[in-house]
Amino acid sequence: MFKKILFATTASPSCDYAARVAFDIAKRYESELIAFHVLGIPSRGFSQSIQDVRTGETVSYDEDYIQWVVEEIKNTYAKQLDDYSKCIISAVPGIPHTEILRAARKNDVDLIVMGASAQQEDGEDEESFVYRSIVGRTLQSVAKAARCPVLVISRPAASFWGGFSHIVFGTDFSKAADSAFLFSLNLAKALDCKLHIFHALDISSVHTGKLKEQDEIDEQLRDARNKIRKKYLSNIKDFKNYDIEVWEGIPYVEIVKFAREKFADLIVMAHHTKISDPEKALLGSTMEQVVLRANCPVASVNHPDKVANL
Repeated sequence: MFKKILFATTASPSCDYAARVAFDIAKRYESELIAFHVLGIPSRGFSQSIQDVRTGETVSYDEDYIQWVVEEIKNTYAKQLDDYSKCIISAVPGIPHTEILRAARKNDVDLIVMGASAQQEDGEDEESFVYRSIVGRTLQSVAKAARCPVLVISRPAASFWGGFSHIVFGTDFSKAADSAFLFSLNLAKALDCKLHIFHALDISSVHTGKLKEQDEIDEQLRDARNKIRKKYLSNIKDFKNYDIEVWEGIPYVEIVKFAREKFADLIVMAHHTKISDPEKALLGSTMEQVVLRANCPVASVNHPDKVANL
């Protein structure tokens, strides 16, 4: 299913939950796992000094330093490596999102696994720390440009990848959502589990005083259901294990509530944006909030390249 997996890590505690999932997936599917760490950004040009992404400090690096970092990563994940040895440890200097994307292309990986990667600041509560980590520039840039699905894990509750029974595909009917649907459908077929096609009708405008009549909301709900049938069901063909749900509310709240109600093992989404060109889109606020609150892993899918043949 996933022949090659890239686990992008800072080798810090904030990546522990993602590490658990990355090694679990690799072990289940006998995948080649690449634990990949970007040391930091060169201070200038091809300088041998970098700003360490974990500490923010400027350090000098050479082959010995890189090897030392690799050994540190091995020590960090010693328990997982003892249990699953089909893993390559790699560390390089550079701009984190650039190097992660380059490594993903070079190794032709089928999945990128990421977790929260920023450090918690003094006095900062855990939720604010996780939120700031998730919406960081590296994750936004990787999710935006990756040619394969990006699996994001930010909470202990979301760090389980076990037997699958329910996958929730949350759609905003964008172009990028077509790829997310294809990934969801093929994964549901491969894992023999139920696919829930879900859309949350955004009525958050009520908080700005723009109230909608219930009849108008009901009509929009019907329209959304019809759009799902027209846009997605024609591609399902002989797959019968699915259902359709359309709820009204604030999208990220409804997606998380629906996923919990269905005991979802995975939420799959595209960048929630109205921009037609996914290359120009940032990780949408709905996705950020879902990742922050979900009790299961969340996959961001933005391109069709790696989703057709699971």
